Amino acid sequence: MKQFALSLLLLLGAAATPAAAAAPEVSGDASPAVVLNGHRYQVEMATTAMARARGLMQRTELAADHGMLFVFVREAPQVFWMKDTLIPLDILYFDKERRLVSMQLDVPPCEADPCPTYPSNAPAKYVLELPAGTAVRIGASRGDRMSIEGTVGPVEP
Repeated sequence: MKQFALSLLLLLGAAATPAAAAAPEVSGDASPAVVLNGHRYQVEMATTAMARARGLMQRTELAADHGMLFVFVREAPQVFWMKDTLIPLDILYFDKERRLVSMQLDVPPCEADPCPTYPSNAPAKYVLELPAGTAVRIGASRGDRMSIEGTVGPVEP
């Protein structure tokens, strides 16, 4: 009987494998984007603690029209650092209404521990990292609104 049950489990597992392999890895919109001041940026979403901690670490480049959007469960003061981040970035902080409330511009990679921190000047729910110089180039300023194309999906603490 045990051998029959084991064989049945193996058979069911094998039958489920092709369907699981065919399922998409990302649910919802596979290429979300944000729009700020009429400029569109494809973004990677950081909606889990692990993704937010990893951020853009170890990247050697970031295309001019790409970025990373960090989404937090609650609006609160946010603090970022550049540990193991190899490219300079603009860090833009947005409140729950998606209004720009704070910016840290031309933030350099961290070259030695301890790395400096870059806090928001106001509570934020969204943080957008873009290539350094982008915010000045597009004329970003406090109060600008960001829109998100695609779905954010579930946000974990």
